[in-house]
Amino acid sequence: MAALTKQEILKEVVKAGKDPVYFTTNYCRISHPQKGLIPFKAFDYQQELLKDFRDYRFNIILKARQLGISTISAAYVAWLMLFHKDKNILVVATKLQTATNLVKKVKAIIKNLPKWMQISDIIVDNRTSFELSNGSQIKGSSTSGDAGRSEALSLLIIDEAAHVEKLEELWTALYPTLSTGGRCIALSTPNGVGNWFHQNCAEAEAGVNDFHMTTLMWDVHPNRDQKWFEKETRNMSKRQIAQELQCNFNVSGETVIHPDDLQWYLDKVTAPEYRTGFDRNYWIWEKYNPENHYLIVADVARGDGKDNSAFHIIELATLKQVAEYVGKSTPDDFADILYNVAAEYGNPMLVIENNNIGFAVLKKLIDKEYPNLYYATKSDHRYVDPLTAQWQSNVIPGFTTSSKTRPLIVAKMEEFMRNKLITINSNRLLTEMKTFIWHHGRPQAMRSYNDDLVMSFAIGCWVRDTVIVESQKNVEYSKSFLSAISTAKTTISTTIPGMQGHKVTKETERAKQAMEHNYQYIGLLKG
Repeated sequence: MAALTKQEILKEVVKAGKDPVYFTTNYCRISHPQKGLIPFKAFDYQQELLKDFRDYRFNIILKARQLGISTISAAYVAWLMLFHKDKNILVVATKLQTATNLVKKVKAIIKNLPKWMQISDIIVDNRTSFELSNGSQIKGSSTSGDAGRSEALSLLIIDEAAHVEKLEELWTALYPTLSTGGRCIALSTPNGVGNWFHQNCAEAEAGVNDFHMTTLMWDVHPNRDQKWFEKETRNMSKRQIAQELQCNFNVSGETVIHPDDLQWYLDKVTAPEYRTGFDRNYWIWEKYNPENHYLIVADVARGDGKDNSAFHIIELATLKQVAEYVGKSTPDDFADILYNVAAEYGNPMLVIENNNIGFAVLKKLIDKEYPNLYYATKSDHRYVDPLTAQWQSNVIPGFTTSSKTRPLIVAKMEEFMRNKLITINSNRLLTEMKTFIWHHGRPQAMRSYNDDLVMSFAIGCWVRDTVIVESQKNVEYSKSFLSAISTAKTTISTTIPGMQGHKVTKETERAKQAMEHNYQYIGLLKG
């Protein structure tokens, strides 16, 4: 290329300074893994992003992998720093190395410009940051809580935002630093629902936040076609394909319930027939039918925090969810709600999670003499019927969720849902399941989300399968034994001298009543 005159150089500098697209496509060079240093011929979608970065303060980009979005962001940063004084740019990512890589790209772009285009020199050059002679500077940082907290930022770049833990807290700290007109670019592949990136993408699509959203699927790249896609995904799982190439939030996250199963249930939810209660949070799909038998399962919260108290009513024979409540009732109020609702549904077995505040609800229901509370042994969590429980010291009321029982009840819920054995009517429950994930091998709600409906539902699935169904194996034996007690005409004297024989008869009758009670409930499904 022939040498430019001073006037031509001035003209090119002014033109490049006005337009980041012109600057990038005409003067930026990038490192190619095979070809070495090559001109940056930005694709159409990359050029559109440059325009968005210039025109919108806040940009959020949902992208497939390997589309060069970090590289085009680096080109924009190089343009911003070179042609604008005193710009302060912060790059944050899940790891310091990831953030530093983008800083290196910016530095490389500036260093490989024509000498006459380098209108500002690098005067401070560190591994994670550098500064130009015009006062503009850039720094890479991991997502520590104090990253950039005390600095007024011109531009914040959040790389792989969906994979950054506790980004909500970080954003709370960083957002004030943008208040003087600073900009933000958040880019990422998806990583399930419920995190900061997903929430802001959803709000951007709905037009309720300040972000301008761009979605870039795998096929926006002009060199990719179906043949490329099939080759690339040959050894990838469905979740990996969704996350890395298809920009699918629902399938990408490691949710406990498979996204396909969640979608199957979401397609079948129905509106409740009644929304009642003091807070209208008691939803009823089917009223009590005396021909049916039910199970009520509850999870208790304090009533003054972020958690909710919740319960489900499940029809036993069909495994159908017929009613549900979730709200911030006090323990006393929740006990009254449970007592009244249970009475409406024929006083079925009432299972209450007994951790912490749950004992207060259980005590009140015991004081009210509710006849059919769930009891279990302390050691092995084996169900004991209410009458027998009165005579055993190692039995406690309610269901204990522990490190031992939690995986069991969650696995049972997943099994029921995977095999489509249960009917779920509530979108509230399924919404919680979208953010119920595996975190370091433990099933739990995502940060800032609740799992009250999920956990009470999981307990219900486990009790239904273990206490009621498995106990049916003993029903025929119990029935035969009760029949024998009812018809026996014993003539053997068991009277101890000095005592009345009616004591033996009374104890036998009490045992018979306890077994009848147990058989009456556990044998319901058998008909």
